[in-house]
Amino acid sequence: MIRAALCAFGLLAGPAVAECRLALVLALDVSSSVDAAEDALQRGGLVAALTAPEVQAAFFASDDPVALAVYEWSGRYNQELLLDWTLIDNQAALLQAADTLARSTRSHNDFPTAMGYALGFGARLLQRAPDCHDQTLDMAGDGQNNEGFGPALAYAEFPFDGVTVNGLVVNGADYEAETGLIAFYQSQVLRGPGAFLEVAQGFDDYERAMRRKLERELLPPVIGALPGAVTAGPKG
Repeated sequence: MIRAALCAFGLLAGPAVAECRLALVLALDVSSSVDAAEDALQRGGLVAALTAPEVQAAFFASDDPVALAVYEWSGRYNQELLLDWTLIDNQAALLQAADTLARSTRSHNDFPTAMGYALGFGARLLQRAPDCHDQTLDMAGDGQNNEGFGPALAYAEFPFDGVTVNGLVVNGADYEAETGLIAFYQSQVLRGPGAFLEVAQGFDDYERAMRRKLERELLPPVIGALPGAVTAGPKG
C-alpha cells in the first residue's frame, strides 16, 4: 500500500532505463563507379571498422546505447536496407550487426549517383528510428551527384530538422588531383552543427577512414575532435 502510494507520486524510483543517445545511419555508395573489388573493400572495411577495439569502446563509452541502421544507394530508385534499426546495447548486438553486414550482398551495380534520392531515403529511415537524443546520417561516396535533384533540394523537401549529415569521400587512384569531390561534400553535403568530412585515399583506405569517423561520432562530444574539420591523414 505504501509502495503503491510512493510510486504514484514518483517518490520511489524503479530500475534505471538507459536512453538512446544517437540514431546513426550509414549510407554506402554502390553506384556504377564502384566496381566489385571496391565494393568488397568498402563492405569489408565497414565490418572491420565496426568491430575494431577503439570503435567498440566508443559505442560503449556511455551507458546510453546507440541505434544503428545501414543502407546502400545508387540510382534514384535504388536504395536497399542492409541493416534495419538495431539497438547496440551490448557487444553481442554489435557483433551480430557486423555479421549481418558481412553477409550482405550488393543489390545494384549499374546505376548512377543519385545523392538527393539517397538523402531522402535516409531522412525517411530516421523518421522511424528509435527515440534518441541525436540523429546522424553518414553519406559515403566516390562521386558527385549525377542523377536527379541534389542535396540542397533534398534538405529543403525532406525532414532533416535536427539531423547532422557527415560525409566520407572516397578519392580515386589519382586522389591528389581530385579536389572537386571534397569541395562538393563540404559545400553541399555536410549539414548541421559539428558536421565533418572524412577522406579515404582510395578504397584500400576505407577501413581506416570509417574507423576514424565512427570514433568521432560515437565518443561523447567533449572528447570528440573539433567540429567542421576535414580529415585526410595517412593510413593507420
